Amino acid sequence: MANFLPLILVFVIMYFFFLRPQMKKQKEQNNFLANVKKGDQVATGSGIIGRINKFEEEVVELQLDSKTFIKILKNAISKEATESLKNKNYLD
Repeated sequence: MANFLPLILVFVIMYFFFLRPQMKKQKEQNNFLANVKKGDQVATGSGIIGRINKFEEEVVELQLDSKTFIKILKNAISKEATESLKNKNYLD
């Protein structure tokens, strides 16, 4: 039993420092995506900033300019990028 104690300790440490924070971050991202709505200004993981114009199940249409629209996957919207831009007052 004493031989397995270090191995068990390693798994416990990995859970608390790697797996648990990652699961929490994923849950926050999923909640963010569930609460976005038409008219919200968001940023994608690749850095595209736009206003949500239309939802189609898993596809979102972003308005980049007055006549420029692109379609992206809903999962491409990044909670971290959107919040960091809001904190720097790039988004209204």
